[in-house]
Amino acid sequence: MQNTSSPPTGDGIAGSGGYRSLRRRMTLVMIGVAVVPLLLLLVINYYQDRKVMQIRRVAPVRDLLDRTRHALELFLAERRSAVSYIASAYDVEVLSDRAELARIFEAMKREFGGFVDLGLIDARGVQVNYVGPYEFVGKDYSEQEWFKEVFIQDAHISEVFLGHRRRPHFVIAVRHSEPSGESWILRATLDTEKINSLVVAQNPGAGVDTFLLNRSGVLQTPSRLCGDVLETCSLEFGPATLDPDIVETRGPDGRSILLGYASFQELPFVVVAIRPGRPLWQRWSTLTGELLLIFLAGVALIIGVAYRWATLSVRRIHASEQSRRQALREVAHASKLASVGRLAAGVAHEVNNPLAIIDQKAGLLKDLVEMGPPSSQSEKYAGLADSIMAAVDRSRTITHRLLGFARRMDPEIAPVDLNELIEEVLGFLEMEARHRDIRLELDLAPDLPEIASDRGQLQQVFLNLLNNSLDAVADEGRVVVRTRGIEDSSIVVSVEDDGAGMSAETLQQIFEPFFTTKQQGEGTGLGLSITYGIVNRLGGQIEAVSTPGHGTTFTVTIPVKKPDPEEM
Repeated sequence: MQNTSSPPTGDGIAGSGGYRSLRRRMTLVMIGVAVVPLLLLLVINYYQDRKVMQIRRVAPVRDLLDRTRHALELFLAERRSAVSYIASAYDVEVLSDRAELARIFEAMKREFGGFVDLGLIDARGVQVNYVGPYEFVGKDYSEQEWFKEVFIQDAHISEVFLGHRRRPHFVIAVRHSEPSGESWILRATLDTEKINSLVVAQNPGAGVDTFLLNRSGVLQTPSRLCGDVLETCSLEFGPATLDPDIVETRGPDGRSILLGYASFQELPFVVVAIRPGRPLWQRWSTLTGELLLIFLAGVALIIGVAYRWATLSVRRIHASEQSRRQALREVAHASKLASVGRLAAGVAHEVNNPLAIIDQKAGLLKDLVEMGPPSSQSEKYAGLADSIMAAVDRSRTITHRLLGFARRMDPEIAPVDLNELIEEVLGFLEMEARHRDIRLELDLAPDLPEIASDRGQLQQVFLNLLNNSLDAVADEGRVVVRTRGIEDSSIVVSVEDDGAGMSAETLQQIFEPFFTTKQQGEGTGLGLSITYGIVNRLGGQIEAVSTPGHGTTFTVTIPVKKPDPEEM
């Protein structure tokens, strides 16, 4: 089926005018529905009392705290992730090489920035390798607080401290454990000036002072009002929580200030923001302008959200249309495959006729040679005739197998020997397995009872499963087929391979129609879906267990009793 719709362009909507018109109508409806309540809200807020104004008065401080906290958390999370990645991605032998560590450190500074040095520390606290502006190889950190913490948390961001360099700094340390049980620590020092610049950059104006404290009230970044790094802050406030607290108090210079503070979820810091206080009547004089600004900002936000929502909705409609057309193409492809199967069955039937003639003529030739006068070539001609008849027998076996798979569409219940059927199916795959050096192993339980089922459909089930296993394993891989009985009520057949395996997400979808893990053009996604349907119609069950990197096992349970024809 030809897909005539245009793909999404830069704005996410197909070039067709119908999609653009639909987006425009959806945007206008959503804006109209949302702006009217916002207009009512504007009128109501205009008459709000002083309590509302007081709440809005502290909103900038709260926003500043959240913004600063988010920026610092993101900054430190990126660098902690970088250090953790390096600790897990490189062996200790690589990190012990000074040249390699220097190369890694240069890449860290280039990609992330803010790093001062990088060192490798063993489990005793001794630095065995170091890259940076100091000579710290051999330094002992076993008594420092961050070293003790990293053995508890595996990854630790320290408070600001002086350390061996006698300058304020803080570190990110990550502990990595080898399979042998040996542990080592990768430690990176961050530039405090970078943190200070990040904190100061969030300030909305010159009169705002933003800084960091530790939980003991010691400054981690310099403050314009409270002092320098590692000095104790003179302001008094209650315990910091994740939800920002904002109070009105007096600053160190006696002026009225708004003091806001909040803690971090994982970092050992408290962010503090100080904003000069203003009399309440000044807020009243600017209320009208602020409400108008909020209204315009709200309208702009609604327009943006409405446009985005409409765009996403039209994208989904377009994608659904594409999926429907893709499904139709897949069904057409499946129909072509079925036609090819019927054609193969017809060809196999027609080939049998000339094969019978060749076999007859070869037998006659052999009889003539044997009944004729003996000669030096008689034995040779008889051998050639035998070779012709053996080739004919092999060709007849192949065509009979093709007919056995293709000629029956309706269920035909008959006694089936599963062991014999599996050996027959393996005959189709022996050449491919031999070409790829794949070991096909059989572990068939003896004396299995015959079952009453459809032979052709069972052939299709096990051919699909074995084909999937051969596709999953690499050359020189291994596929094992096992059978066993369960108290004369069911027979269990398992097909196990040592291929790449599947993830849990993939395993949940393998029996869905048109789902395939093969490359485009190499699979229809119908094999396991058809297999699942056949097994259910025959009254059985099919399950799959897989572990990435350790292969997959399909287990088919087939009842010995005859299945109900109405269910098939």
